[in-house]
Amino acid sequence: MQLFEVFQDISFLAWLELAFSLVYFERRNFLMAKKSTLLFLSLLTLLSYSCTEGKKENLEHWEVLPIDFASGFSIKKNGGFTLLEVSRAYPDPHIPFRYLIVEGDISPPEGINPDGIIRLPVSKVVLTSTPHIPHLDLLGCTWLLAGFPNLDLISTPSIRNLIKEDKVLELGKGASPNAELLLELEPDWVMFSSLGEDPKLLDLCRSAGIPTVLSGEYLEKHPLGRAEWIKFTGALTGNLGAADSIFSFIKEEYMKAAEAVAENPPSHRPSVISGVMYQDIWYAPGGSSWAAELIEKAGGEYVFQDLPQTGSAELSYEFVLDRAMEADFWLGAADYKNLREMETANSRYANFKAFQEDNVFTYTAKKGETGGLMYFEEGYMRPDLVLKDLIKILQPELLPYHSLYFYQKL
Repeated sequence: MQLFEVFQDISFLAWLELAFSLVYFERRNFLMAKKSTLLFLSLLTLLSYSCTEGKKENLEHWEVLPIDFASGFSIKKNGGFTLLEVSRAYPDPHIPFRYLIVEGDISPPEGINPDGIIRLPVSKVVLTSTPHIPHLDLLGCTWLLAGFPNLDLISTPSIRNLIKEDKVLELGKGASPNAELLLELEPDWVMFSSLGEDPKLLDLCRSAGIPTVLSGEYLEKHPLGRAEWIKFTGALTGNLGAADSIFSFIKEEYMKAAEAVAENPPSHRPSVISGVMYQDIWYAPGGSSWAAELIEKAGGEYVFQDLPQTGSAELSYEFVLDRAMEADFWLGAADYKNLREMETANSRYANFKAFQEDNVFTYTAKKGETGGLMYFEEGYMRPDLVLKDLIKILQPELLPYHSLYFYQKL
């Protein structure tokens, strides 16, 4: 080990010069030449070992970038390489997905074996989920979007302008993109939400050499955790610095709003019901969801706080009536235009106190030109604005100058 440590810093040419000199000067003596040859081979072995260890050592010195709230991904940097690791793309445990981002034409390092390699700069990408659309808008690179399934779902004005100019290809009218159109587009990468991706389509893209990236942002429990996935998109587009700055601003605004409630504890925390019925099932945010977190931070008491679901909970009408008949506020009552329309859709809604006292609010204040709700597009990226809306509804004296952004009263 000591010999290796001494020789480790000797350059490759110096190794060769030393080894060949030993062979040359001892060539007249067969025995010495034999020993010199053995020494030459030993030195080359040490050199090879040293180079291999150097590569391994480089792989171990990745800089882990800070992630404050998101739990589903990590970012590491090493020179011109960025390594994205998605540890929670699906609700059930799985082996992490790893994506290597390479700057320019440099060769990828050995020993990583990523699930996809993305080279910067990128010129065209495909998204399949509307919550990811604001990422490109905030990062100032909407021009990268080359394709999306069902363009009418998009409400972000900057993207709508590109659609009008025929700069975004519609990849079919369904929820998932048309495989043939997607493959013909040949994007630098395509991002799928694991909430509804087609495994066969993923395999087709990979077979065609198109990097497929899985996002699990919808699984984040904390509102800022969902918003922090802009860093994920920022790394994929070469805008990681901008993404970090954007998230820092959103985090600061969210924290200031939350502190306004925490530092001035309300004398009364109004009870809150959420959700609506579809057929015989009442769908409401679970008690471990980001929506429940927002209600609590806004100074409300969510009637379903004890339910374990991180997403939507499926409840019976009888259960909801028992829990929420006397709730003070009803938040997130679908996209009804008024109370009359709501009661016409289901007369049982009129049994709730919040309905009777006109304390029903929907997230329909901002709509896109094709009818999409900005809440389901921009809201996940701007939890600071959602929180301020809820504080304005539940504890209005704490934010006297805020005007409702996503929500409106029926």
